[in-house]
Amino acid sequence: MAEYFQLLRRDLTGSLPAPQWPDDMRLNHYRDELAPAIHAVLRMTQDQGAGSVASLEAWRRQFVTDAEFDPTLCLVASNGEGILGVSQCWTSAFIKHLCVHPCAQGQGLGRALLLQTFQMFKQRGEPYVDLKVLESNLRARQLYESAGMVFVLRDVVSDD
Repeated sequence: MAEYFQLLRRDLTGSLPAPQWPDDMRLNHYRDELAPAIHAVLRMTQDQGAGSVASLEAWRRQFVTDAEFDPTLCLVASNGEGILGVSQCWTSAFIKHLCVHPCAQGQGLGRALLLQTFQMFKQRGEPYVDLKVLESNLRARQLYESAGMVFVLRDVVSDD
């Protein structure tokens, strides 16, 4: 049976809601020394529909050598316990991964990361931001749609 994704888009030309961060949350950008912890959160959430994540070295090599890589477009949310959320984006105004550690889910961190990502791309002058979400990932789709993202197209998941 084929698996489908939906391409969703958020118009950034109007006003955007400000993110409301959970207590004690700090926001940073990608740095090489954070790569193992970022990768661990990505891997932990891949079974929840965050896509497939390669091994640490393969992921890091693919990520930092991609033509669309910009370390300031990888938002990393953490507290005293460690990294709890990641929004990994490309320069094409595309959200590649948005994930929250299972211990921090349901506390508004995913929404705050998403809204911060919208603000970040608006400040860069982008008119919109896109992402792909598995059609079966209802929890993520509900978050994205509640934050103003709208359906653009549906397509079959490929193995690339």
